[in-house]
Amino acid sequence: MSSHPGPDEDHVDRMRREWAHARPDLDTEPIEVMARITRIGTRALHQLDRALEPRGVSRAEFDLLCVLARNDRPLRTSEVTAVTMLSGASTTKQVDRLVREGLVQRRAFERDGRVVLLDLTEAGRELVDQELPDRIGREARFLDGLDEDERKTLAALLRRISVNVEAGERHW
Repeated sequence: MSSHPGPDEDHVDRMRREWAHARPDLDTEPIEVMARITRIGTRALHQLDRALEPRGVSRAEFDLLCVLARNDRPLRTSEVTAVTMLSGASTTKQVDRLVREGLVQRRAFERDGRVVLLDLTEAGRELVDQELPDRIGREARFLDGLDEDERKTLAALLRRISVNVEAGERHW
């Protein structure tokens, strides 16, 4: 069995072929989609990590900055945690570092001084404004060869899978 893909073969094709040999009793059809989603996501995130490295921020920190950048108001830490899916402790750790780097600021909530709001500094906004177009450009290149209708169909199908996954999480 060749370890290199043919012209229209990828890692998942080889993996399914190997499972068919090792476990012919299993229907590995779901791997056809889910393994590809995982591999695409992993590789895309690896490329993002490499692109962010010179900026001195991690992917989790960049995601946090993006959450703040796309909102028109400062957010509570709990709101950021809910969107990023980080733990509360991890969010606090990321925010602490971003505050030290001058990318995020903490502000007291006017109506309740016990509540802390998070907002981007000008430097944080500049970082997002510089890096986000590059990320979108990389992701657009991943979709090369798909026309507009194919992209819309793919997005709709992935949305359905995403809804199923999120619904499954609520049942754990």
